[in-house]
Amino acid sequence: MDKEALRRKYLEERDKRLRPDGNDQYVRLTGRFAHYLEDPYTPRTEREPKTDHVTVAVVGGGFAGLVTGARLREAGVGDVRIVEKGGDFGGTWYWNRYPGAQCDTASFVYMPLLEETGHMPTEKYAHAPEILEHCRRIGKHYGLYDDALFHTEVQDLEWDASRSRWTVRTNRGDAFTARFVVMGIGPLHVPKLPGIPGIDDFRGHSFHTSRWDYDYTGGDPTGAPMDRLADKRVAVIGTGATAVQCVPHLARACAELYVFQRTPSSVDVRDNRPTDPAWFAGIAATPGWQQRWLENFTGNQTGGLVDEDLVMDGWTDIARRVRARIAALPPEDLTPEKMAQAYEDSDFEKMEEIRARVDAIVADPRTAAKLKAWYRQLCKRPCFHDEYLQSFNVPGTHLVDTDGKGVERVTRRGVVAGGVEYEVDCVIYASGFEVTTDYTRRAGYELTGRDGLRLTDRWADGMRTLHGIHVHGFPNAFVVQPTQGANLISNIPHNLTEAGRTIATIVSHALDQGFDEVEATREAEDAWIELLLSGPGSILGASADCTPGYYNNEGQDAGMKGRLNIGHPQGAMAYFAYIDGWRTSGTFEGLEFRKHAAGE
Repeated sequence: MDKEALRRKYLEERDKRLRPDGNDQYVRLTGRFAHYLEDPYTPRTEREPKTDHVTVAVVGGGFAGLVTGARLREAGVGDVRIVEKGGDFGGTWYWNRYPGAQCDTASFVYMPLLEETGHMPTEKYAHAPEILEHCRRIGKHYGLYDDALFHTEVQDLEWDASRSRWTVRTNRGDAFTARFVVMGIGPLHVPKLPGIPGIDDFRGHSFHTSRWDYDYTGGDPTGAPMDRLADKRVAVIGTGATAVQCVPHLARACAELYVFQRTPSSVDVRDNRPTDPAWFAGIAATPGWQQRWLENFTGNQTGGLVDEDLVMDGWTDIARRVRARIAALPPEDLTPEKMAQAYEDSDFEKMEEIRARVDAIVADPRTAAKLKAWYRQLCKRPCFHDEYLQSFNVPGTHLVDTDGKGVERVTRRGVVAGGVEYEVDCVIYASGFEVTTDYTRRAGYELTGRDGLRLTDRWADGMRTLHGIHVHGFPNAFVVQPTQGANLISNIPHNLTEAGRTIATIVSHALDQGFDEVEATREAEDAWIELLLSGPGSILGASADCTPGYYNNEGQDAGMKGRLNIGHPQGAMAYFAYIDGWRTSGTFEGLEFRKHAAGE
């Protein structure tokens, strides 16, 4: 390898894609685009507004809300209401029903509460219908359907200091109160469209992948053939993880498929396979098996001291390679500089293999050249698939590479790229979700805490929390998400399960001891932020010299907001060990519990 040449190539490819508008290149699905957000899966049921009181209100019915609700139930908190904008539980797995959708982290560590519900994933990487059904299984197992509000969006959360309660207002006219609120909105629930000129001029059919229109395409989420596309010319805009999964199915179904690419994804081997029931029975026979698998995966993937790799996938392969190179260094070379060089060498080697895989699979050399990813593997979310690259060998499937510029415009008849108009019958936007925009923007509501303090103002210069869960100034409110905690991006549910367990422990303690309020102190929050900033920064590896994407704020300097988008300085395993010890100690250092605050 000519490492200097590779560095130059990476920077050249990055520079092609840098844009001054950053996240503003995308548009929200509001106003004239609001129809993209309609629920095509479940009819809305009319109901009377809620004006009652609950112990815990949870915003979001995906994994974050479900695992927190489950842990609250286990802790003896029976009065839990989940508010979900979809028509059922599932979160992103309720919306993402596009053909081929599946998890890209092994099911045994990705799907939460397997041991508690007794479910065996049918394959190493479960497909979307099974994951959605598992979400429903969790809801049923823990009785979370009993008081859930579906097709309901929270519009405002306001702290009532006189009663130590939160008032929850929704788009269905609800105005109920809750002693505690949990925000589990997740990072993948606000679809975005590329801000392409003329996007609403198109007179054919169009939809976002998170609202797949099977009435138009034929087929269904379980994989039935999309038999209504046989005479259709279809455009897919986007080549990220979603497109990698749905393009193979479209390639088999369409008369002509045009895949518009600004930046290619790195696509490594997936090697999916059915689960052997006998093997799984042996695994599941040992109590605590899933927690051990979670810790083993995280330890392998983030450099922990583990003797074996239970999961054996693309994520742990990255870490195994790095550890092997560092272990091979002589003692005198175990310096930060030499270890960073070993990491880079390992990454160069892996990406060369991934690019060589493209040449081995894709028949047309010109197409193969355009499908090669020229950046470090963790600059963008790595993809793993065994059919995507093969799709470009299918007659009628065309890669339209825009050399980093993106689509120029959409017309009444089709899509323009490189000065060429491609006439199509349907445009499918595989453009993903908002990830790095401000929290309250993604939430769709404001959180107003003590003395009228708004979360938007509190986090104007970046997120500030204790443990990624508590926010000073917002009593009895909890956040379920990875940032400022483990920040483990390879397996988000591990972050959520630990947060859910922590929240349930705190709520149970407050109720048992008769406390009205619990809140992080300013001193504890400041100390936690100071600890986070003492480390190397984000574990994503997506620095400014990476190709633009949501991992690095589209290549734009996010200032302090970006610096605060971090995790524990010693890594995910250190955070999980810390929070477990903090939680089980029973002292809850950094939190202040108060009784009868309203009368004092």
